[in-house]
Amino acid sequence: MSDMNTKDFVIGTLIGGIIGACSALMLAPKSGKELRGNISEGAQSAREKTSEFTTNAYEKGSEWATLAREKSSDFARNVSDQSSQLYDRVREATSYVKPSNGNEEKTADELADELSSDLDEAEEAMSENVKDDVRELHASVEQEANR
Repeated sequence: MSDMNTKDFVIGTLIGGIIGACSALMLAPKSGKELRGNISEGAQSAREKTSEFTTNAYEKGSEWATLAREKSSDFARNVSDQSSQLYDRVREATSYVKPSNGNEEKTADELADELSSDLDEAEEAMSENVKDDVRELHASVEQEANR
């Protein structure tokens, strides 16, 4: 029962209610004029509810699209920041020269090890940022769905 999609359930309930109401109107012993008036009222009510449902769905969709745009913008900014930091680190490492105080220059292996560890740290940070963004987006979507 927990696997049932609530959206499908609501739509099924709505359609079932409409069919039941129409059946009740058709089977009720009323005059033709009275029956046509009841059908007209029911159709008007259904139109209004459908219009309201459509408006709400459009608003929620717009909100979710805006939220997704914001999150993807934040994600892109994080990736860009971390990429530029890594680029600066690589540029720094490649421009390393022997200091004038007599210390030995770093070997290529040492530089590669440093860059590798920096890259691992940056990858881990990016991964955590993406996970956090996805969790926030999921929580926002669930909040909106529960309203």
